[in-house]
Amino acid sequence: MKNIKLNSLGLLFSLLLISSCTDDLNTENKIDISPDEVKGGGSAFIIGSMSKVYSTFALSGSNGPGSTDTPGDDAGESPFLRGIINLEDFTADGMKNRWGDNGLDQLTTTSNWDENNKFFRYVYNRVYYTVPQANRLIDIIKKEPDLPNKEQLVSEMRFLRSLAYFYLIDCFGKGTLLTEADLGVTEPKSESTREELFKFVTKELTDICDAELTSSADKLLPFTNTYGRANRSVARMLLAKLYLNAEVYIGENKYAQAYKYSKLVIDEGGYKLADNFRSLFCRDNNITDAKNEIIYPLIADPLDSQSYGNTTYLINGSLSSATMNPIDFGNPGGDNNAWGGHRATKAWYGLFANSAQGLAESSDDRARLFFTNYTSTDLTKRHNYEMTDYKLWVDGFPSIKFVNTNFSGIPVSPILFAGTDFPLYRLADAYLMLAESILRGGGGTTGDALFYVNAIRTRSNATPISASELSLDFILDERARELNFEGHRRTDLIRYGKFTGGSYLWPWKGGVKDGNTIPAHYNLFPIPLKAIQANPKLTQNPGYN
Repeated sequence: MKNIKLNSLGLLFSLLLISSCTDDLNTENKIDISPDEVKGGGSAFIIGSMSKVYSTFALSGSNGPGSTDTPGDDAGESPFLRGIINLEDFTADGMKNRWGDNGLDQLTTTSNWDENNKFFRYVYNRVYYTVPQANRLIDIIKKEPDLPNKEQLVSEMRFLRSLAYFYLIDCFGKGTLLTEADLGVTEPKSESTREELFKFVTKELTDICDAELTSSADKLLPFTNTYGRANRSVARMLLAKLYLNAEVYIGENKYAQAYKYSKLVIDEGGYKLADNFRSLFCRDNNITDAKNEIIYPLIADPLDSQSYGNTTYLINGSLSSATMNPIDFGNPGGDNNAWGGHRATKAWYGLFANSAQGLAESSDDRARLFFTNYTSTDLTKRHNYEMTDYKLWVDGFPSIKFVNTNFSGIPVSPILFAGTDFPLYRLADAYLMLAESILRGGGGTTGDALFYVNAIRTRSNATPISASELSLDFILDERARELNFEGHRRTDLIRYGKFTGGSYLWPWKGGVKDGNTIPAHYNLFPIPLKAIQANPKLTQNPGYN
């Protein structure tokens, strides 16, 4: 069993008892029973309720994969991680989806975006489910007189609240800022700007992870914590990401801060690169040496945390019995569970080679994480390098980066749901953020940047580069080779000024096979119409009126 090992009794009660409104008219969680009424006392309730807040990023609801914590949203489509992948990877260059669901085509072709798209609403609703949950629990913890490690528990909830707000800042740019002080308030709040949200979140995070800037040492997250829970490095990773993108978010250069916090992760976190890149994305990544690289996982358990929206979505969505044997990748097989939706494009695998055979022959281990079937004698089962039709399964190479099989070689029985944890943050990302912040003038030396980039490449048996080859564009490409399908790509392209406009085209950008210009206002998603209807003080992002 893989889960956040907080307290099983508390988890049971919290899953049964906590619910929340997801609109901005009501910011108070609905808890049907007080903590004092829970068997085992308030402490059991609190610790278990923390599991609930952690799980909001991977699960759909409290009562299994068919339930949802955001009423009105589809339980299978709306979990947070699934939304992150949809909005970060399928809107960008490296991954496309062929299903043609209402609204999903608009994401995968970066065209015809509007406030009625349900996939924008799903992520927005998840933010405003997680934030009030964290707020309510912060309030309860603060009022619990004899709770051990009280400040640390509050800090963990402040991190999860900040993580939810990060996606609001990145995806939508604005929204209502809710804290524990707003519990019980029914009057709609005015919207906060991107700058106001950025200031709040960075202050929250420095207070729980920076000894020099905190208001109290007791608030600092520990350097180590139970697997799946926030520690100091997790908060520093999020801070580094905010500062790396600060020119986009607030129009200010914060590369020195991005350098500072990514370097602290590297120097003080105690993490190391996994020996084998492949191990990071297998079902046993919580127990192999991959665990030493993963800074913050979203936990998946095929029995106890089932969801159609965690790595089950990434794995099953990339498999189809039409051209492959899904059992080889830990799927139980058959069209019911091999969903046949996701394929990479040449914007990703073209960074390794210009043909399927070239991928197979590449020394870079990452080049072989695509299913091509190029040696098949049955031509109908071969996948095509060019994505002439994004709705055709054989156009493009499915990514087999994530699998539901063990790296260790110990066989596991195929099962409907994935047990592969999702590495939301890992050390290789910190290396690349550090290298980029150096090249952008944040500190350090070019030699330092080269060292960390080559450490990543050497791990995957890619040829090390020379100092003359190191550039910001190279780092962007290396981020694609290393991190694609991990929920970062759209943000990276926007930071480099390559998402909108026509300076960089990719397959099906703007709804055209070879790519087309898209407008600048697509750097933000529209505020969902239902959110604006719920809170008349919210305004739509420019370009979507």
